[in-house]
Amino acid sequence: STIGEFFRETCQFLCYISSICYTCPMHYILCEPIIMECSSSTGIAPYVEAFDRLLNGSVAEFLRYSKILEGDVKTHAEMVRAAFQAQRSFLVLASQCQEPQENEVAVLLKPISEKIQEIQNFRERNRGSKMFNHLSAVSESIPALGWIAVSPKPGPYVKEMNDAATFYTNRVLKDYKNSDTRHVDWVKSYLNIWSELQAYIKEHHTTGLTWSKTGPVASSMSMRSVLTSGSCLSPPPPPPGPPPTFDTETPKDEGTAARSALFAQLNQGEAITKGLRHVSDDQKTHKNPSLRAQGPPVRSPTKSHTPSPTSPKNSPQQNHPPVLELEGKKWRVEYQEDKNDLVINNTELKQVAYIFKCNKSTLQIKGKINSITIDNCKKFGLVFDNVVGIVEVINSRDIQIQVMGKVPTISINKTEGCHIYLSEESLDCEIVSAKSSEMNILIPQDGDYKEFPVPEQFKTAWDGSKLVTEPAEIVG
Repeated sequence: STIGEFFRETCQFLCYISSICYTCPMHYILCEPIIMECSSSTGIAPYVEAFDRLLNGSVAEFLRYSKILEGDVKTHAEMVRAAFQAQRSFLVLASQCQEPQENEVAVLLKPISEKIQEIQNFRERNRGSKMFNHLSAVSESIPALGWIAVSPKPGPYVKEMNDAATFYTNRVLKDYKNSDTRHVDWVKSYLNIWSELQAYIKEHHTTGLTWSKTGPVASSMSMRSVLTSGSCLSPPPPPPGPPPTFDTETPKDEGTAARSALFAQLNQGEAITKGLRHVSDDQKTHKNPSLRAQGPPVRSPTKSHTPSPTSPKNSPQQNHPPVLELEGKKWRVEYQEDKNDLVINNTELKQVAYIFKCNKSTLQIKGKINSITIDNCKKFGLVFDNVVGIVEVINSRDIQIQVMGKVPTISINKTEGCHIYLSEESLDCEIVSAKSSEMNILIPQDGDYKEFPVPEQFKTAWDGSKLVTEPAEIVG
């Protein structure tokens, strides 16, 4: 009869239908006291209530700032919201059901894994977006939702993913700090999500996800029940439509093996700067359209350098056609395998080169070019004459770079194994590295090269007024 009773009855109905699946942050803000009352009366666990506060606090704020920026950022943010909602459903399941076998957990994690993959695929499909750094920050850090599959200490894993985002959020701040504060607010709101998630984990799941000690053992059927009635303890009422379906096929590998496979080691590579020869026109996709017709449209796959709640790998690996073409001002070199004779000629100062997913291959770039990016490559060699901007190496392994002329800056990020051969002209080059290992700079001396390792370990001390950081001595 009264407005308060109306809201209370409405919230109780929502609890019953979707275990308080908040799709509107404003709804939560207006009705929080009533919702908390409904939560207590329907037996929602305290750690689920705490997660709701995170959803309707920092996540809702991030959505608000993303809507202000609109475009790709807004679309991406909606995917993030859906991923957090999928995680909330899993937390409700864990709060009411006992932990199942590990292979069953992998199946139950599949909805979250699919949301993460969707977010990362969106970034790969929109590499030309003017908001690419925003999309990259989200894509690189969203695997943090995989904390529920990490033990005994999931908190540090979330921090690691948060650090991965800062590489790109720093770029956003650099671009917009003095021109558009909306982007600065967006960065703060996004990083705040992971800071609050770390605090949430520390309070409720310090040593890993807390499962119920009573109730039935969690299964795909109980997950369906959670999605419909908000409880796995009793059969759900008839839903208004068909319930969501899940793939309950038993995975061939258990969850641990699936996650460990992401970190499989590579074999040793071989020399990369020998045997270069020119690529004939019939091998170049930009001069031979028939090559582009041999396969489906090129889509960059989800990166696998960070752990996430992986589901069983039932789908076969896609084979992408190799690409070497000039697209506008960008040279695209993608999916090259065992090609040690790739050459780009007739470059112009305004052009850039983007090298993606190339393995056991070598590329020579002749002339002067604006910038070069090596992304997600393994056992790859690059030889170039002159770069006026920057050479970036990201998410790669076993990379060798030889500078024949000049380059002002080389950036190495999240890369294992990188050898850089500098020329006499490029000795003033700045090497910027982060979250990388096995980096060596080779300096020409007396007709040969002398190798110098880049420090990976640092020591920090308080000098009475500030922190002083210096490289730890490398013992050869």
